[in-house]
Amino acid sequence: MMDKELLAERVEEVLRQAGFSTSDRCYLRPRSFDLAARKGNLFLLLKILTNIDGLNEQSATEVRRLAKHLFASPILVGEKTRDQYLERGAVYFRYGIPTLSLFTLADCLIDEDLPLVYAAHGGLYVRIDGTRMREMRLERGISLGALASELGVSRRTISKYEVEDMDTSVDVAIKLEEIFQQELIQPVDPFHSGPSVEEMGPVTDNILRLLLGIGFEVVPTAQAPFNAITRTDDLVVLTGVSKFSSSMLKRARLMSSLSSVARTKSVVIVDGETKLECIEETALIEKRELEGIDRTREFEDLVAEKQSK
Repeated sequence: MMDKELLAERVEEVLRQAGFSTSDRCYLRPRSFDLAARKGNLFLLLKILTNIDGLNEQSATEVRRLAKHLFASPILVGEKTRDQYLERGAVYFRYGIPTLSLFTLADCLIDEDLPLVYAAHGGLYVRIDGTRMREMRLERGISLGALASELGVSRRTISKYEVEDMDTSVDVAIKLEEIFQQELIQPVDPFHSGPSVEEMGPVTDNILRLLLGIGFEVVPTAQAPFNAITRTDDLVVLTGVSKFSSSMLKRARLMSSLSSVARTKSVVIVDGETKLECIEETALIEKRELEGIDRTREFEDLVAEKQSK
């Protein structure tokens, strides 16, 4: 089994081969994700664990929330769950986050070959095209009862496949494709698995509350290199709050790398004084400067001014 460092390097290599731009790795703890990557409009927040059972619910909830507000897809890449290696070509889910092996990730991103199977309680399942199945059954004059008998399931189950798009086992799906001599299994897209709405926590930090007062929506974080995502309809800012220190400078550089891939702005609100205007692409704004702003546009202009110096 690979250690996490080697697995992370392999993930980065897959992303590079697939034409993604990647952020610096997040080495700061705690962290809900390890890496950000983008190719066109596909933006991924990746968590990397050799054993996927190491992802806890709190981290999963945060990375889903971050993904929602950064218009990203959360992905967990791992090797094992309990004592079993992850199957190639299957999507697993850990607290709602699509989970892939390194080889499945490579198949998806390099070969554009999406998985056909997903893992859930009780085994491996597939999604079938129920509408197409019904059309072919009627065209061929096969009754619900006859098809149910051939598959060894109930008529009600066949009806659910057709009307409710109920998923089925791999064995049943293969039998259906043999009966109709047509492809019915639909790929599972782990990168567009549907929106998940996560409730935001309260904004308790006094400096972040200043941003609320200006008119921003503020989404606080607990396990990210930044303290909040600050946003309006047309502006998204990775926002840190810190006193000036060497660790703040490291965070600001990482935030700059992340914002470049995320296509956002990056700002650290300095609780105190700083002679620096910017660390790479991260603007540094003193708390007293923030206190003199009362509109979101003024904040945006100040960030642009800092970044241009």
